[in-house]
Amino acid sequence: MGGTECLLLAIMSFDRYVAICRPLHYTLIMNQRICILLVSIVWLGGMAYAFLEATLTLQLPLCGINKLDHLLCEIPVLIKMACGEKEANELILSVVCIFMLAVPLCLILASYASIGSSVFKIKSSEGRKKAFGTCSSHLIVVFLFYGPAISMYLQPPSSISRDQPKFMALFYGMVTPTLNPFIYTLRNKDVKGALCKLVRSVFSSKS
Repeated sequence: MGGTECLLLAIMSFDRYVAICRPLHYTLIMNQRICILLVSIVWLGGMAYAFLEATLTLQLPLCGINKLDHLLCEIPVLIKMACGEKEANELILSVVCIFMLAVPLCLILASYASIGSSVFKIKSSEGRKKAFGTCSSHLIVVFLFYGPAISMYLQPPSSISRDQPKFMALFYGMVTPTLNPFIYTLRNKDVKGALCKLVRSVFSSKS
């Protein structure tokens, strides 16, 4: 799921790049067939990553107490618990995570560099505001997801502290998905109206 989200965020940044930098070609480039193809690639890539890492990690022998001091069966935590030669597993994990985390992040940054260049060429402040509004929700989600994920996966498992994996898993497993609906929908007028009604009703019932 984490690998899939990394790739999905990269595709979403490409979608915003096309919408802002190539608006007249948007329907031609991001047609239904291309969208289905991209989503299929994202899910297949995420599943292939999970299958590869789980298969390699579960072959490592465990020693001592076979209880994970963690919320989930995270791959870095399992590798840290394992005995024997695990340098190869750490290397494979780092290489795969560079592909699943760093490459999509580079694509996102490249997309937003092009978007920023195009936005600053827009003369009207209203047009710039609309373009930034289109990208703001996606940028917030990228920051919330990539921050913990990079600190968790792009370092050797042996250097991870005891409580760090729990905090990171809790953050990107619960906090970020909980905030996502609010981040993506608060620009919607109907959602804003419903939220204002809810707040007013709560305060009126208390008074």
